[in-house]
Amino acid sequence: MPAYTHRLFPATALLLAAIAMLSGCRRDSSPADVEPRELPGEPSGSGKGQGTDGEAAGKDAGEMVRIPGGVFTMGDEDEVDAPPHEVEVSPFLMDRRLVTQARYEQLMGVNPSRWKAEEQPVEQLRWSDAVRYCNKRSETDGLTPCYDLETLQCDFEADGYRLPTEAEWECACRAGTTTAYFFGDNASQLGDYAWYEGNSGGHPRPVGQKQPNPWGLYDIVGNVWEWCHDVYAVDYYQAAPRKDPRGPAEGTTRVLRGGAWRFSADNCRSGYRYNEDPGQADVCFGYDIYGFRCVRRVSQDAAAP
Repeated sequence: MPAYTHRLFPATALLLAAIAMLSGCRRDSSPADVEPRELPGEPSGSGKGQGTDGEAAGKDAGEMVRIPGGVFTMGDEDEVDAPPHEVEVSPFLMDRRLVTQARYEQLMGVNPSRWKAEEQPVEQLRWSDAVRYCNKRSETDGLTPCYDLETLQCDFEADGYRLPTEAEWECACRAGTTTAYFFGDNASQLGDYAWYEGNSGGHPRPVGQKQPNPWGLYDIVGNVWEWCHDVYAVDYYQAAPRKDPRGPAEGTTRVLRGGAWRFSADNCRSGYRYNEDPGQADVCFGYDIYGFRCVRRVSQDAAAP
């Protein structure tokens, strides 16, 4: 159902796109065209979590959070493409914050964002840009890259960084909750946790300014949509494996989750799905709304209780 690709784009998007075109529509350069700069190794660690809560991992407690995984109900009964179903996710590590423009440019040598500000999330980037960042970050930290940049296939057994699967993202966002939002069913509290159309002022905001979710993840909803690993399919949930689903093998779009600065509160629900052509990133068409955060697998030893 191709209509789902842009099923939630707000009516104001066309106006914003037109304004962007008048102000100059171009990307400076793609990360693939720029010689990357070296970045000192980032702490990533694989410390064990405790109980049902996420736990900071690595030397820098602010860098990654250990997500304990487990069984949870994934989906949203109000969405035709997200029927609730039981999923089991293995433990993993996730960035506490969205990748910022400063971190992205320091590692990749370019900042593709429209809204330039070092501590704001990097945006206006393609799925493949996020994948290249994951591989470069892995190499910088002495880890095995997960992605084959020729085929864009992911080696989930590699110890490097990658994009979260859709199931991993929702497990981390819900943080053990079963309500529409991780703070409850009433959207009136959303402004305490997220930047969305009701409070963003019409642009992205610096990461980490709002309250985190119960597992310590900042901006897990709002600010920018987050690229996930998975190819998107409307009916994937009916055919997905129960344990560690990774999306269909083929498709034309990739999953994004979490809502963004110019989208409604409804789009910030934990089970809400969105998708986009992985090659689209041009500000001319309003794609200054896509960002990402990285995850890593937990080693077998660290995963044991």
